[in-house]
Amino acid sequence: MAKLRPLGDKILVKRVEAESKTKSGIVLPDTAKEKPRRGTVLAVGEGKRLDNGERAPAAVKKGDQVIFASYAGTDIKIDGEDLMILGEEDVLAVVE
Repeated sequence: MAKLRPLGDKILVKRVEAESKTKSGIVLPDTAKEKPRRGTVLAVGEGKRLDNGERAPAAVKKGDQVIFASYAGTDIKIDGEDLMILGEEDVLAVVE
């Protein structure tokens, strides 16, 4: 995979796979699958620049499982892999 380094307070995330079956066992076609709002952090920018010029450290780190807002981020494709670039403010929670 190409090396990608997010800038500022941006985060590179790989979504978890969408469920292909409902709990009752119905198989869902790709068009009916809801995009997951959960993913794994692959890379983190250097942090948000504060008014005094310093950087605030990111609240997430590489490898964290995160939940993000529904329409957050920008979808990109790198080397055939679907990824997202999110602003740190779009991350709602870290799954522990």
